[in-house]
Amino acid sequence: MANKRILKKDINYVLGDIIEAVYVWEYSNPGKNTEGSEKVIDEAIEVFDELIARVNDKNVDNKKAHFKAINKDLEVKGLELIEKINNLG
Repeated sequence: MANKRILKKDINYVLGDIIEAVYVWEYSNPGKNTEGSEKVIDEAIEVFDELIARVNDKNVDNKKAHFKAINKDLEVKGLELIEKINNLG
């Protein structure tokens, strides 16, 4: 991981794209119930808040391992959210 700024941008871009995908789904399916899609958006915002808080944590011994773990969690949680979007149908 190059630095904290790039990790924050990655978190913002990934979760922003996921939220945008939910809005596209809602726009493409106007007759469908949006309760499930709203939950996905709420969960994406919670993940964003959690990951940014972890990035800003100053009480870390091994920063490299800490940032790698955050990056891995971003990947895992991002894939989970994408799967939820795919199952909205």
